[in-house]
Parts: sequence; structure tokens; C-alpha cells
Amino acid sequence: MQELEKTRILFIAGFGPIVHDQDASRKLYANTLDISFKEENCGYLHTGALQGAKEFALWPLSQAAESCFGKTSWPDNVPVPHAWLEFDVDSVEKATAELESKGYRMLIKNKKEPWGQTVSRFLDSDGILVGLTFTPSMRDKK
Repeated sequence: MQELEKTRILFIAGFGPIVHDQDASRKLYANTLDISFKEENCGYLHTGALQGAKEFALWPLSQAAESCFGKTSWPDNVPVPHAWLEFDVDSVEKATAELESKGYRMLIKNKKEPWGQTVSRFLDSDGILVGLTFTPSMRDKK
């Protein structure tokens, strides 16, 4: 495949799950994570109110497995994710406890990564590996 000669990627224009269960997705993203969406007549939920992604990465499954399970293979008894999405939050511990209280099963909880990020991760109903994070390197320095 040839590279595009005159096209250059400027920023991530959008990212989101391909939703299979609209009720479960609305419950997580709109109700639990309190993201305000506009709803179109066809049930399409969208927002332009969130700031853009700080990172876009092609994360190898072996590395995601290492982060979540401490080994490079994804367990056979856990659905394999097809995408990842991370939300930086004020308190990973509080966000984790709140999501668990609503029935979400964490794959890892409040894990401190070698690069300083604290993260909890779970799979949403559409197979996205969702992270609740505190990432000091991405915070504005005051």
C-alpha cells in the first residue's frame, strides 16, 4: 500500500464504540460516566463537548493482556477486545468503586503502571477495553 502524498492526519476527529446493545452503552457512557450526548431521531448519540484524545495508539493484544493479567496471552474465558478507550478521571479509586457498585467487573483495579499512570480496566458490552486513569504526564502543569 502506498502512502498518501498530500494528506496528513491533523488530529483524532472522533472515536467511539460500534454499539450492539444501545441500552447497556447508554447506561455506561451517559448515565454512569455522565457524558452529555445529543440524540438524533435514529438513536445516534454524539457529543462534541469532550476534549480530544491525548494519545492514539495501536496497542498489541499481548501488551493489553500483560497490563490486565500479568502475562502476554489473553485468557480464553474473557472476550477479546477490539478497541481500547481511556478516560482520565479525578480519582481512579472512586471511579472504580462506583463502576463496581453498578455491576461492572474490573479486569484490573487501581494498578500503578511503570510510567506513573494509575489505571483500572474493564470490558464494556461492545468489547472495548475501557480504562479509568490518572496520568500525571498528561495533566496540565501549573
